[in-house]
Amino acid sequence: MKCPFCHNDDTQVIDTRVPEDGNTIRRRRRCANCDKRFTTYERIELIMPSIVKKNGSRTEFETAKLRASLMLALRKRPVSAEAVDIAIQRIEEKLLSSGEREVISGYIGELVMRELKRLDKIAYIRFASVYKSFEDVSEFAEAIQEVAKDKKQKMSD
Repeated sequence: MKCPFCHNDDTQVIDTRVPEDGNTIRRRRRCANCDKRFTTYERIELIMPSIVKKNGSRTEFETAKLRASLMLALRKRPVSAEAVDIAIQRIEEKLLSSGEREVISGYIGELVMRELKRLDKIAYIRFASVYKSFEDVSEFAEAIQEVAKDKKQKMSD
């Protein structure tokens, strides 16, 4: 670690502490050259995969866009903000655990549909109708029957 005062490369760690949140490490350092002390913080940096869109273009993953999509589908539905946060966290964990540097946008769409199906069946149908580009009422009916079938299976289990 370079000294911020004299830019010397030789610094020593004097003290290390882990704050209560456990997400960072605080280190007190001393420069061997100018003897000045300074504090550094270390944190984990997780890199989300890039998103490959249908047209082949690539974009960075944005949690805000994911949240906006979920909130649009869940508009006026009785789902708590905490439940949405948990769903977003699950999607992000899936993306990180995939180990891929790039994922197709369709994979994220499928993850969103899976989470919406857990959260709210109406929101799931709303999202699916746009995501799957429903052309007529029969496609809506099929999606509703699929949700109803899942509900019956869960009741019998």
